[in-house]
Amino acid sequence: MGNQMPGHHVTLGVALLFLTVLFLGAAYVRAPRKAPVRGWSWAGLAVILGAESLLLLDWLGRFRWLWVSTFFTPLAWTGYLLFIDGLVWSLRADSRLGRAPGRFAALAFWSIPLWLIFEAYNLRLRNWTYVGLPNSTMACGLGYVWSFATIWPAIFETSDFVQSLGIFRRERRHRIVFKSPTRLTILVLGLVFVAAPALFPARVGSYFFGAVWIGFALLVDPLNYRWKGRSLLRDLEEGETSTLASFLLSGWICGILWEFWNYWASAKWLYVFPIGQGSKIFEMPLPGYLGFLPFAVECFAMYQFLRTVKNQLLKLRHAHRESVKLGV
Repeated sequence: MGNQMPGHHVTLGVALLFLTVLFLGAAYVRAPRKAPVRGWSWAGLAVILGAESLLLLDWLGRFRWLWVSTFFTPLAWTGYLLFIDGLVWSLRADSRLGRAPGRFAALAFWSIPLWLIFEAYNLRLRNWTYVGLPNSTMACGLGYVWSFATIWPAIFETSDFVQSLGIFRRERRHRIVFKSPTRLTILVLGLVFVAAPALFPARVGSYFFGAVWIGFALLVDPLNYRWKGRSLLRDLEEGETSTLASFLLSGWICGILWEFWNYWASAKWLYVFPIGQGSKIFEMPLPGYLGFLPFAVECFAMYQFLRTVKNQLLKLRHAHRESVKLGV
């Protein structure tokens, strides 16, 4: 497994992962079912266990499964997506893959350019680097595309699972009113957060990469609100907090799984940002785990922004066609 022997930081990471899985498993056992677990869920679990087993055999030197260790991360996440979607189906009698596989594919497709935004930041700020990549350009490209395509689906599917478990009830709490000046302030703050790290000298900006993990949510969610798209600000105005809470928890779950599976792969990422390098859990410095929670919220806001823009363009096209019909 990457020729690495477990240390105390790995033991702590495994313990955190075990407690997270134990918590979710207990919640799933208590939750009412609406349908049987679908076959693709068991197939996904088989993919995860199969990839783990082959990686272990490779690490022990029994067999050389280089393609498994190279593509271990996207393999594990593909299995996870199938597995978790089937569990969601059992709780809702509805799921993204089961109900609208085309929309799931769109989410996976847009996950690639959305993540490339963060890769562009990293080209300048150098917060992480990739090691152990295959020599083949085609294999390397496949690994990137396959891995990036799982990021947004993982966050959304995990949030679906958390919401289906009923961990966060859809209670109508105290409402907050976000008037136009407040929304504008949030938007400007988001603009500062996404711009400043790139405008600073690279050696300084690398300390502020964390601002990017929340900045896009602050930037685009007010626009989603303004253009009648799905908005967390509007949810909060209506006293609905379960979506926000479920994405925050999704960020933690996916974050600990990302780091766990990445640690054992031969093709992997290493964090080189200048904060907390002496206190790592798996490959991630301890402060970095705080970024997974807002990143999941950012995934929600950014994807909803794409959908909002699409709807706005459709409305403009419809309005233009109507004006042509009327001869305006």
